[in-house]
Amino acid sequence: MAVRMLSVEQPLWRALVAYRVLTCGYAIALYFHAYGHLRHPLPGGAYMAVLAVWTLATVGRVRNAERCTKAFLAVDLTVALTGVLLTRFVDEASRIQAGAFTLPSIWTAGSVLAFAVKGGWRWAALASSLVAVTDIVERGTPSRDTLHNLVLVWIASIAIGYVVEVARASERTLARALQIEAATRERERLARDIHDGVLQVLAMVQRRGNQAGGEAAELGRMAGEQEAALRTLITGGPLPEPRAADDPHAAGPHDLRVLLAPFSGAGVTLSAPGTPVLLDPHQAAELTAAVGAALDNVRNHAGEQAHAWILVEDEPDTVLVTVRDDGPGIAAGRLAAAETEGRLGVAQSIRGRLRDLGGGAELVSVPGQGTEVELRLPRGAAADEAAPVHPAQAEPASEPLMTAPRADARTDELTDATNTGSSR
Repeated sequence: MAVRMLSVEQPLWRALVAYRVLTCGYAIALYFHAYGHLRHPLPGGAYMAVLAVWTLATVGRVRNAERCTKAFLAVDLTVALTGVLLTRFVDEASRIQAGAFTLPSIWTAGSVLAFAVKGGWRWAALASSLVAVTDIVERGTPSRDTLHNLVLVWIASIAIGYVVEVARASERTLARALQIEAATRERERLARDIHDGVLQVLAMVQRRGNQAGGEAAELGRMAGEQEAALRTLITGGPLPEPRAADDPHAAGPHDLRVLLAPFSGAGVTLSAPGTPVLLDPHQAAELTAAVGAALDNVRNHAGEQAHAWILVEDEPDTVLVTVRDDGPGIAAGRLAAAETEGRLGVAQSIRGRLRDLGGGAELVSVPGQGTEVELRLPRGAAADEAAPVHPAQAEPASEPLMTAPRADARTDELTDATNTGSSR
């Protein structure tokens, strides 16, 4: 989407046009006022005629930067410098030494300002330096007033040139910001359309596939992965990188973002850093399983309509994962009662996993305001201190635990192990 905006330097060009016209009239008035005191007034009159014609003929040239070319600026400055040098021939030496104005007078500053507006402070410094040298040649010896005027023009032109450069940089920054804002609005509009259509369909396919089991479960898993990737794409987050194998115990560090990406769906929002969160394979698998157990609690106790948020924070010495939901919360004493009854979902599936890894888990719940589970894993915790976990006793890290249990038959031991996540 193209963003059009008014150039911030355009008023400067309009002001420059007015300055040139007014100072040309002022120079002509000064010439007629000094006419009787000039040594050779006719050459001076010819120059003033050329100056007037040149000023009016070039009004269109100084309306914008495109038409005010380098060649034009060079000719314009030449006209000004020629008038300054011609003053030494036209006027009396005594008047020149007394500080009489040059033929172009302050019109010369207009040429310098054109350099400043066109090319910035460097061009302004070059033009004003040439004017300074020419004025000193015209005067013969630099007087205090001459040096004062030259320094004033030099500083003013450089300052204006610098302001123009800053204004142009600000204009480019603003244009870029407006383009980003327009692109963001368009992206949000597309995201709403995709969320209302494609993402809802993929989430339904994932849910129904996991409920049906068999080949449909594989289809549901693929739909869940595509939903997570598409959701990440439209929200501007990092895309999950495909792994070489689904085995959570494969060699090499695992990116926790990739392991948690399948959990993201219509009912779960995943927020993760833009850079990989690398962990030991066993640590990453156990932490992912703990997150899955927390989400399983959300599904079982807060209902299918509850929304959950996963926040991953990668600190220098700690990886922190927070799982929060907007469910009804947990009644006081419910967790202790569940543990007494032998339902150890929080005690074992969540706290136990983090404890074995050298970390910890904290649960905060306010009735009617949802539940928040904070999983903290120190990066210095040794993976070999953790008790080995048999593959049959842990859920695969890549399988979303927010979906309904799979319909395929399992052994009684596996059923007992997975049911530990059914109670907070």
